[in-house]
Parts: sequence; C-alpha cells; structure tokens
Amino acid sequence: MTTDDLSGMGPLVARLSRGGQRLRQADRTHPWVLDTAVVVLVFVLFCLPDLFHGGGDNGDGDGDGDGPRRFRLALTQLPVAGMLAFQTGLVLPLLWRRRKPLVAFAAITVVFIVQWSVGAALRADVALFIALYSLALHGWLRQLPWACAAMATAMALVAVRVSSAVSVWDALFFLLSTATAALALGLMVRIRRAQLAGLRDRAARLEIERDQRSRLATATERTRVAREMHDIVGHNLSVIITLADAGAYATDIASERGKEALQLIGDTGRQALGELRRVLGVLREATDGGSPGGPELSPQPGISDIEVLCAKVRAAGLEVVYRTSGDVDALDSGVQLTVYRIVQEALTNTLKHADTDTLVRLAIVEKDTRLTVRVQDTGPALRPGPPNEEGHGLVGMRERAALYGGTVSAGPAGDGGWSVEAVLDLTPQGGDE
Repeated sequence: MTTDDLSGMGPLVARLSRGGQRLRQADRTHPWVLDTAVVVLVFVLFCLPDLFHGGGDNGDGDGDGDGPRRFRLALTQLPVAGMLAFQTGLVLPLLWRRRKPLVAFAAITVVFIVQWSVGAALRADVALFIALYSLALHGWLRQLPWACAAMATAMALVAVRVSSAVSVWDALFFLLSTATAALALGLMVRIRRAQLAGLRDRAARLEIERDQRSRLATATERTRVAREMHDIVGHNLSVIITLADAGAYATDIASERGKEALQLIGDTGRQALGELRRVLGVLREATDGGSPGGPELSPQPGISDIEVLCAKVRAAGLEVVYRTSGDVDALDSGVQLTVYRIVQEALTNTLKHADTDTLVRLAIVEKDTRLTVRVQDTGPALRPGPPNEEGHGLVGMRERAALYGGTVSAGPAGDGGWSVEAVLDLTPQGGDE
C-alpha cells in the first residue's frame, strides 16, 4: 500500500470514528433500539428462510435441501406453528442479552435443548452463539464456567442427533470451535472496552492532577510573592519612616543633616520601587508566558548587598557592626537571597522597636556544611505585639530557612537586647549518601 493510499484513508477513518461515536451516544440514550434491531436482523436473516421453505423437502430425496439425504432424514420436519414457536423462544430473549445476559442465555439454551431433543434443526440456533457472546461481554465472569458447561452439553446433544450423517467428533469439533470463537470474541471486546475505560479514567485523573499541580504552584507563587513584598515594603518603609523622623528633627538643628536625610529617603524609595518593579515584572512574565524582547531584570540581592543594607540602617541612626567568616560569596544564589532576606527582616524589626543609640551586631559564619546568621541588638528585650502570636516577619524567615533544612530562633538575648539566629544546612541535595 502506497503513502497516497494511506493518506487517503485518513478522512475515511475519521468519518468512521465519528460515526461510531454518534452510534454509541445514541445507544446510551436509547439502548432498546439496538437490542430490537438485533432481534429483527436475526429474524430476517435466519427465521424467514425456514418459514418460507418449510425447512427443506419431505425426505423423498428429490428436494433441493441444504444437506445430504442422510442428514435430512436424521432431522424432524416441524410444522409452521411449531417452527415459529421455537424461533420465538430462541430469538426473543435476545432483547435482554445486555441487561440480563445470563437470563437470556439460559432461556435460549433451554429452548435449544428442547428443540434438538425432538430432532429439529433451525437456522435461528445462531441465537445461542449470540447469547454466549453477550454473556462473555456483559455478564459476570464467574458465570462463564457454568455457561460453557451448558454450551458443551447442548453441542454434545446436537452431535449425537446428527451422528447418523456426520461423525460425532467432527460435529463436536465444528460446534465447539464456533462456540469458542463466540466466547473469545466477547472476551476480546470486553477487555478492549476495559482498556479504553482505563485510559479514559487515567486521562481524567491526569487532568485533575495537572489542575491540582497548577493550583498548588499558584498558591506557592502567591506565598513567595507575598513574602518578597513583605520584605521589600516592610524594610524600606521602616527605613524611610526612621529617616523622615530624623530629618524633621535635624531640620531645626542642622539643615545639612535634614537635606542628607531627604536624599537617603529618595534613594531608599527608588530602590524599593526598583525591587517592586522587578517582582511585578517576574509576575507579568510568568502570566504572559515570557517576553523575549522585554527588558532584562536585575539580579536578586545577595550577601554582597548586605553592606549597603547596613549603610542604610546606619544612616537611620543605628550603629551596625557587620562581619563574615568563611567563603560566603561562593554560596549558591538561592542561599544568598535567603540570608539577605533574613538579615533584612531582622534589621527591620530592630528599626521598628529599638532606639537610635542601639548597637546591632551582625555576623554571618560559614563553616563546614552549616551557615549561621546572627543578628543581636542592645534594644529592648521585650518587643510589643500580640501575646502568644508570631509576626509575619518571623514566619517568613522560618519559611525561607526551611527551604534549606534550617531553623530560625528569636528572643531576648542573654546579656540584654534581642537576638535572631538562623542556621542553614548547606549539604547538597540528592548527593551520594
């Protein structure tokens, strides 16, 4: 078959598939239509020929029957009324072949055995094979052994009745092969339908899981953005408020110090605005699917930017002593951002609660696979706030530290003041154990 032939079959297969879907939909809506159609089709194809021809000749050997003379002599010629009664008993139960397949099969089997007990043969006997196929397709699988036993009994009866014309073993081989084909076809269609149902169920579950992952990712991103916004806005507003108060006080004493405070307020506001634009720019990029031609975003702050952070706090009136130990500049960018945000939040809390003469000691120590961040001030040991309730800042610091298997503790220091300590685990994830 050529490529052109295959390409030409595409529209035909698509039309057949759509036609099959419409038929299945119609069958689900009106199942009795297909059941009735099967009964009518069997009656027209297999019952009417027997009724019109009377089942063959009278046994004189001159007729044009279907089989040899010995086969015809071994069978009983039924009157039209008896033939119609047996045909009705064989065909009518097919109406329940899908809703009650075992009942339909049992009824047809009884009629079949009675019919062959009197030595009559009808084309409508094909209904027994249809009933076996329907039982394999729609019935309980534990019913099949009993149905197969009944089928074998009925086939043995037929083989015995025609033994004068055909060998019993030949007849059994033909009849049992036909019954096996009907049974295998029913099981094959059943398995195929189960596979398709499993694939549809799996597709539905994957779609649900995809939606759940999308919602979870959205919630995680919202939490991350809320944490970033809290860090950016909270810290910079605290610096601005402190500088504004100091500038208002210094205006009456030293105008130059007031001017310097206003300039620092402007610089801090511009930096906060830049960071907010960066965060919102990331959100727009994630929503729009990315913009290849868009402006490049500035990098996230790291440990090298903490000195600038300390300078702003010093400008607000606090004394900050900052030291580092270890190769902190070589740390992963994610770790550096976490450290920066923890320090930023701790210094913001100090600005909110401490006096202008407060001394802040900031230490970042990297040793082995642990990174310790300690921020201790000489401000009040008791910080105002709701009793037995942690602020969002401490919760955010703990969430950031938890990303690296770390912990955050905060409380009054042993020698007075307030202390915040975070310990991060720098062990590579997924490494050899």
